[in-house]
Amino acid sequence: MRLLRPRPSYPSPAEPGDTLAEAVDLRVRLGSREVLCGVSVAVRAGEVLALVGPNGAGKSTLLGALAADLPAAEGVVRIHGRPATEWTAPELALRRAVLPQSATLSFPFTVEDVVRMGRAPHAASPAEDDLAVAAAMAATEVSDFAVRPFSALSGGERARVALARVLAQRTPLLLLDEPTAALDLKHQELVLRVCRERARAGDAVVVVLHDLGLAAAYAHRVAILRAGRVAADGPPAEVFSERLLSEVYDQPVEVLSHPRTGELLVNPRRNL
Repeated sequence: MRLLRPRPSYPSPAEPGDTLAEAVDLRVRLGSREVLCGVSVAVRAGEVLALVGPNGAGKSTLLGALAADLPAAEGVVRIHGRPATEWTAPELALRRAVLPQSATLSFPFTVEDVVRMGRAPHAASPAEDDLAVAAAMAATEVSDFAVRPFSALSGGERARVALARVLAQRTPLLLLDEPTAALDLKHQELVLRVCRERARAGDAVVVVLHDLGLAAAYAHRVAILRAGRVAADGPPAEVFSERLLSEVYDQPVEVLSHPRTGELLVNPRRNL
């Protein structure tokens, strides 16, 4: 007789401000190198949290730890209030969706096939899956090439398809590693608008960004990482100071208000 495993339970609806993921005194080692050194950060429902900092600061490592993809040497990562190690893989797949830096596939899947992979954790009807896939493709503007092979797409198109897969998964926690890196200006703005929309709908979104201007415009909170530690954590208007950013990036930075809208602008100081 074949024993059937019980289906994983769906997460309970979150209230705005609920902590959906957190790292407490987190230390992560990759080989002999300690990449994160006592990092604490909380990810809350209804917020976009941007992780920023120079190359090698530990942004992607922190994202991987929050996703329960990288083990902690010390400290703890909790997802939905429970240590990440206590969740099974199917339970995690219903609670968090992860967008890696790059997406590669060895088989000639179509765009729609790739987006539909996000529905794998769900025990939904085909009609419900179809609606989720169609909505995710529309949000990322990839519907027009649904039948094209994923391998035939440009880097930016692949990035948007990969994001559509994450959106189709419909989890309350989204972890996105440099989702705008391969995108043109229009689609950078599109992706960050989608992040805000998901937060407005009650999800928690963590996004690794190199563009400080995008972080200032779209993130509710920013965690600035430097050498494996959190140098500052708070609203962009509070933590984006010229002194701190110039020190962290070892590059003169200016922070000013837009003359017309008052929005925060962050630019490198250039001597041309």
